[in-house]
Amino acid sequence: MLGDIEENRVFRSKKELMTCLSIMSMRKKFQYKVFKSNTSFIVVRCVHPSCSWRHTCPTDFKTTRRRQATSWVVGECIKRRFINPGRVFRPRDVMDDMKQRYGVDLSYSVAWRGRGCAYENLRLGTPEQSYNLLPGYLHMLMQTNPGSVVNLEVTDGNKFQYLFIAFAASIQGFSYCRPVISVDATHLKGKYRGVLFTAVCHDANQHIFPLAIGVGDSENDAAWTWFLKRVKDVFGENPALVIMSDRHRSIHSAVEEAFPRAFHGICIYHLLNNLKTKFKSKNKELEQHYIAAAKAYNLQEFHVLSYTLCSAVPGAKEYLESVGLDRWTRSHAPCRRYNIMTTNISESFNAVLVKVRELPITAFVNEVRLLCQRWFQQRRTKANGCSSRMSTDVEKKLEERRDRAQTMDVICADQYTFDVVDGERNYCVDMALWTCTCRKFQLDQLPCNHVLAVVRKTQYDLCSLYYTREFWCETYRGVIQPIPHISSWVVPPPISTFQLNPPDVRTVAGRRRKRRLPSMGEELTTPKCSHCKGKCHN
Repeated sequence: MLGDIEENRVFRSKKELMTCLSIMSMRKKFQYKVFKSNTSFIVVRCVHPSCSWRHTCPTDFKTTRRRQATSWVVGECIKRRFINPGRVFRPRDVMDDMKQRYGVDLSYSVAWRGRGCAYENLRLGTPEQSYNLLPGYLHMLMQTNPGSVVNLEVTDGNKFQYLFIAFAASIQGFSYCRPVISVDATHLKGKYRGVLFTAVCHDANQHIFPLAIGVGDSENDAAWTWFLKRVKDVFGENPALVIMSDRHRSIHSAVEEAFPRAFHGICIYHLLNNLKTKFKSKNKELEQHYIAAAKAYNLQEFHVLSYTLCSAVPGAKEYLESVGLDRWTRSHAPCRRYNIMTTNISESFNAVLVKVRELPITAFVNEVRLLCQRWFQQRRTKANGCSSRMSTDVEKKLEERRDRAQTMDVICADQYTFDVVDGERNYCVDMALWTCTCRKFQLDQLPCNHVLAVVRKTQYDLCSLYYTREFWCETYRGVIQPIPHISSWVVPPPISTFQLNPPDVRTVAGRRRKRRLPSMGEELTTPKCSHCKGKCHN
């Protein structure tokens, strides 16, 4: 146990001995000074001249401020508090913790430096040391996860520039996901800042499936183009591929260069924020009409909704047409977007990493690997435990549609053509062509209510393979393997001797911003608890 010293005990290092001795002195409430020390042993004496080293110091000599409570000792005592990167442990909390556990009064400066020492112990050193460890870590990542793709770009002077990582398990699993990739970027919050680039998609159960991450200097044309070209090299390109993003200009130019054959769609919520800002409107009807028009499946429904929208907001028609109707509407898209109209999965992935983004580069990459490793294992278990032919989410959706279909009337025209009466409207279903005039069947590749009203028993055969349990299991068949402790790394000399330096950054005066600036037109809201619906505690 840390802090226990007994006769004939052998310590692994002098630092371990000094740490145990310092912690014991705080527990036993005595102080010592070093009388003699070298690399193999150390001689200490109690600071009180009459003490016989049996802790017989006078009571009035034992104070709550002890010389052994240095910053590095405090760091050793509290480092277990920081195993979770999202743990908030302020200097004031360090002072309270040391007072409660050891009866020691710390100054604020010692608590601050002690917290920094704890960070260094658990986060693979200082930010500068973390960059130097990165090449060795990436080598071990590829050794433990064969087939993973890693690219590290440096500038003159061996300064970090770009990083790209795609795990082998993600590369294997993408073939079983819908070909819609959502890309986004968010700022890192460490000493050397930078930008995190992400590429994610949906699995069969509507969960986030991480494809690749990248780190660059800023969100500019060069960085986005470099990242998306690496994505293309790893995951390929086909005419059915869709890239989803916000309206950042650098993303637009990078997609045109890296994915010339792919369709580039725009997140409808980002465009909504731009629309609100452009016309300085907070009208709820504007939002409702816009979302309904964007999600409309057929052109007739879109024209009705867009007419209402443009009548309420003069000038909106010209603005939305200049963006490109095919880029934000489901009805005009030249290819299948399935049911994916936003970049919410990218925003959610960034939100999961909000605390991790404060870590030094190597510790940050390791936390992302741990997150993906945990997700793959949990979802592999869930997929293998599924007993239905479709994924859990899709099975639930089909059940709701089946219940709705039972209320509809079906009029048969011939062997393949049917007229389905849904309330006051009727829809034509052609089972020879696998079409319905509502167009949900064609675009989502799932049978709509009207198709289910016609077909009762073979409904699963009408679903895309991307929604099946088989594809769900295959998506997570790959395993993201752990990486051993740094003391067990075996790195060859060309990599182990490479000195990677951190990038140049411009230091800005003042305290660093923790919360991001809202996008144009974005309204910040306080999240609600999913259980009690309350605020300010989630």
